[in-house]
Amino acid sequence: MKKIILATGNPGKVRELNAMLKGHYSVVSQKDLQVREVPETGSSFIENALIKARNASLQTKLPALADDSGLEVEALNGEPGIYSARYAGEGATDEENVAKLLLNMEHHNNRQAYFCCAMVFVRDAEDLNPIIVERRWKGELLREPIGTNGFGYDPIFYLQDYSCSSAQLKPDVKNKISHRGLALNDLLGELLSIE
Repeated sequence: MKKIILATGNPGKVRELNAMLKGHYSVVSQKDLQVREVPETGSSFIENALIKARNASLQTKLPALADDSGLEVEALNGEPGIYSARYAGEGATDEENVAKLLLNMEHHNNRQAYFCCAMVFVRDAEDLNPIIVERRWKGELLREPIGTNGFGYDPIFYLQDYSCSSAQLKPDVKNKISHRGLALNDLLGELLSIE
């Protein structure tokens, strides 16, 4: 089984991606190999995912998988977007980010939001043809958090088709229908077709 490095320090993402990749790849987190993180200086989810994947591959000499994802809210012109993890400031907790978003949405009736995920696979740090996929997941913002599964904005992301927040979904269900699950499924399809 081929070994790849997951270029993320986010334990929630590591958990989700590890579960989804089981059986296909032997996965190691960049944290386990003491990979030094680099600033996410890109202006898009794709650029940030490429930065993370190339950095992890450069430091470990392993193929790397990275994603950059976040929440885009229509009423806020796409905020928090690429700043989702640090919306309430550098080092902010999930709860602080959610609280800031709910405060900013207080006077908005349009609650449409999208989780967006750009996922990148590089064979090495200099890979000229990385595999890049992007997927979106449509939902609506709740006015208060509900549910304890998942992480980030999951407790306020309401799914009409399931009549619950994404934090109320069982992990195996979420992994099949979420932005990250769909992106990883697309990426795996591409990976398996070139091997």
